[in-house]
Amino acid sequence: MQLIAPDILAEARGLTGAMLGTICVLGIALWLFGWRWHRFWVVAGITLGAGLIGLNAGRTNGGQVMAVGILLAVAAGMMALELAKVIAFVAGGIGAWLAVQWVLPQAQELWAVFLSGGLLGLLLYRLWTMLLTSLIGTLLAGHAAVLLLEPVFGFDAVAWSTAHIVALNGVMVGVVILGILLQAVATPETDSKAGEKAEAHHDHADKHEKPAKSHDHHEETHEEPPHEPDAHKVEDKPSAGWWKRILAVARLGR
Repeated sequence: MQLIAPDILAEARGLTGAMLGTICVLGIALWLFGWRWHRFWVVAGITLGAGLIGLNAGRTNGGQVMAVGILLAVAAGMMALELAKVIAFVAGGIGAWLAVQWVLPQAQELWAVFLSGGLLGLLLYRLWTMLLTSLIGTLLAGHAAVLLLEPVFGFDAVAWSTAHIVALNGVMVGVVILGILLQAVATPETDSKAGEKAEAHHDHADKHEKPAKSHDHHEETHEEPPHEPDAHKVEDKPSAGWWKRILAVARLGR
């Protein structure tokens, strides 16, 4: 398994320096702010992927290519946040499947591994999102950085990546783990602020409830017994209710 794939490097050699720099910056942003901007990444990724699938399907079927691509991209973008859980389940299942097949090539009943990985992907949605964004960002930035450094140092990127597979895999795994740690350190600030706001709101509500309770208690202590006319009024109310019921029954009889 090669995280820096020589085939991808060979195909991407035709890209300009500006495009490679943009991909590198995008990968670093995804690696560093994966969870903090996870809604943006999810919506953008699903919209872009659905648009590419729509364009490919329209070209294959000979229909309106742009119309199919745009409509599918818009529909997927509107449902992106709802589809995020489904994608997390599928990604977790596929990741567990590939990991078990890589470690144990002769393993059986891989459907159970897929379901277990999908359930873990849903239960550990935040950790799984950090892992995916850190991995994808590292892969994008790594391939782009190698291609950007090729003309500077004058080496063959494809041959060099093929000769240093183990070292590159170790470096990439370390960078992925570092990205997860950086995202985990960066996110508790927002969570703690939200918790502090909730506690402050709860304390504020308690302060407003206490005077209200004391005011109610004060009114209860000074409450006077009801007068006789009020009691007659209370007794007259059920009679009005009975007349209304009788009139309603008569109307229904008509």
